[in-house]
Amino acid sequence: MGSKATDAQRLQELLYEALETEAGGIQIYEAALECAQNEDLKKEWGEYLEQTRTHHEVLLGVFEDLGLDAGARTPGCEVVAHLGQSLVEAMRMAQTRATPSAAERVACECVVLAETKDHLNWQLLGHFAERQSGRAAEVLKKAHDEVMKDEDHHLFHSKGWCRELWIDALGMPAVLPPPEEVKQVETAIGASRAEQSRERMLKRQR
Repeated sequence: MGSKATDAQRLQELLYEALETEAGGIQIYEAALECAQNEDLKKEWGEYLEQTRTHHEVLLGVFEDLGLDAGARTPGCEVVAHLGQSLVEAMRMAQTRATPSAAERVACECVVLAETKDHLNWQLLGHFAERQSGRAAEVLKKAHDEVMKDEDHHLFHSKGWCRELWIDALGMPAVLPPPEEVKQVETAIGASRAEQSRERMLKRQR
């Protein structure tokens, strides 16, 4: 553990990374939607895009409540911005060099990568809010409670889409929409159970 001043600096760094992740997420979903072929996936990502815009607004509110400058840049958020732009560029590359279905899979992988970081950010902010006291903890708990269910949904469902699109591309029977979507999974345990149920779902499709 560091000093209180150092701990506060690290929390601020995490907040700046989280804000940049949400801002980049908007661009990532806009690019991913251009790659989507499956109509159910288009609808899903359209909803995620709007939710990500809301999450960005929630974090801007956190910055205002904590007296932080949302326009400031930190080393961490610069790295996050670079990674997000790289994911957008990867999707653009796939659109120009690959088949539409391959570009859709690339987009899905990019979404999973982005949502993995996003999910981690909110997990950590929630962890802080649960174990600390004071104004920052109160503000973060409120924001976390507002956002975390969406973040669980985004990550677990996107991983399911990615898996099933790849299974379909490999010439094997796929469950589309994926089990995570059909069963409205919101937890890691639920995601595991949904994946395990896919063989039963395939039998029902035959």
